Amino acid sequence: MNTAVTKERLEQILDQALQDVTEQTAGVRLNQDNQSLGEDICTVHITFDKGFSTSLTLCADTSLLYRMACNSFHEDEVSPEDLEEFSKEYFNVLCGKIAGAMFQATQVAAHFGQPMFCHGRYEPEGQEVQFVLTYSDEHSENAQLIHHVPCSHTDGTVSERS
Repeated sequence: MNTAVTKERLEQILDQALQDVTEQTAGVRLNQDNQSLGEDICTVHITFDKGFSTSLTLCADTSLLYRMACNSFHEDEVSPEDLEEFSKEYFNVLCGKIAGAMFQATQVAAHFGQPMFCHGRYEPEGQEVQFVLTYSDEHSENAQLIHHVPCSHTDGTVSERS
């Protein structure tokens, strides 16, 4: 994604998609903010394997994802399995919206793999952070959407993904 549009335009596309999908699927309004994540976080990660050589990672306070899952399922409580399932499906929808917006902007079709979920922070190998969008909601729960690009070497070459 990093070579098809400017970094600023990409940030706008990711921001708009995240805010729209979060409000539509979970009834939560996120606003860009500079708050840091808490200590109890979950991560959802996805790699674009066609069209763009990038990946996206969403790190969020577990309490935020839990509330989003409860809202989405119209339940007062959800199990850890439901939390994982919701998080992966939510991120899948988000990445689909991003892929659609990127196609409109670049005419490049993108494909991404299955989302990966974990408790704690996940850092993809062979990738480096290009930028981080940080969000907070009305309950001061926080999330970060991180855009990764292949690691570049000092000689200007780029790492191949495995």
